[in-house]
Amino acid sequence: MPNENKNVLLICGGGGTEHEISLISAKFILEHLKTIAGVTPYYVEITKDGTRRDINGKKCELRKAGEIVWPEDETKVDLHYAIPCIHGPPGETGDIQGVFEMMGLPYLGANPESSRLCFNKVSTKLWLDALEVPNTPYLFLSELSDEAIEKTTAFFKKTSGDIFIKAASQGSSVGCYHVTSEADIKKYLEEAFNYSAYVLIEQTVIGRELEVAVYEYEGELQCSAPGEIICPSKFYSYEEKYSDNSKTLTLPLAENLDAKVVEQIKYYAMKAFRGLKLKDLARIDFFYTDDGKIYLNEPNTFPGHTKISMFPMMMKQNGHNYKTFLEYLIAHHARNL
Repeated sequence: MPNENKNVLLICGGGGTEHEISLISAKFILEHLKTIAGVTPYYVEITKDGTRRDINGKKCELRKAGEIVWPEDETKVDLHYAIPCIHGPPGETGDIQGVFEMMGLPYLGANPESSRLCFNKVSTKLWLDALEVPNTPYLFLSELSDEAIEKTTAFFKKTSGDIFIKAASQGSSVGCYHVTSEADIKKYLEEAFNYSAYVLIEQTVIGRELEVAVYEYEGELQCSAPGEIICPSKFYSYEEKYSDNSKTLTLPLAENLDAKVVEQIKYYAMKAFRGLKLKDLARIDFFYTDDGKIYLNEPNTFPGHTKISMFPMMMKQNGHNYKTFLEYLIAHHARNL
């Protein structure tokens, strides 16, 4: 089913902590969109001051009929499909998906409810528990109080003095702190609450960091074999993820994994994808411990698409072409005007 004269909005930026990474991912997607016959991509950046600008820096607006308008001369383009390439708010929080739904504009990725659910690490954990998908031991806090500090300290002691304190609604390890000293608990709780209204406390899990790409390809739900993140610092921080000086190794196909472990990880990933009502694509991260335990760490409803990002590499390793993936979604889900 070929695309014919489809105008595709590629919206990126957002002004959040992952703004620059969103622009890099958008460049990757734009390069693929340009090669799809019958598709005209329209690149729009939500700048840090909230303005919408096109690829030439010209101010533009998205209007309720699902169109781009350039207010300077009232030029407009009707849109058939949207790709919200925004890491963090307002993309992975479901806000922009809600706007698209009011416009009647089909889009790539999870719906508003699933996006918001998965962006909050606490609500994700509660759903994973309900789905009986094993995940890392945790507790969560809704306020910073003496009681919260006491609960965190007790959890810290129970887990041999090694925890992570995480802002519940952030990505790319922003607001995430590795704590091995009881004296640091209050300080890092305060910092985490600066980023989010809820804070997650997790037991540190020592093991291999594995990831899978889950995506819908030509009508079938697919799951790649696990790739692996090998991080010498043992904490895959924002800087380790995106710095040119990163020492982290990303392998699109993890080595020396038993076939049963691979199948179990794929089973949990697809169960989480379906149970959380995700759509089109997700990267789902796991820990695999030395004593054979598998823990789902977190799902990512719009994974990175940079040159070192695992999702497109794992899709390719799984035998599928990213251009064909986009082409199929646009052909089958873009609206007709």
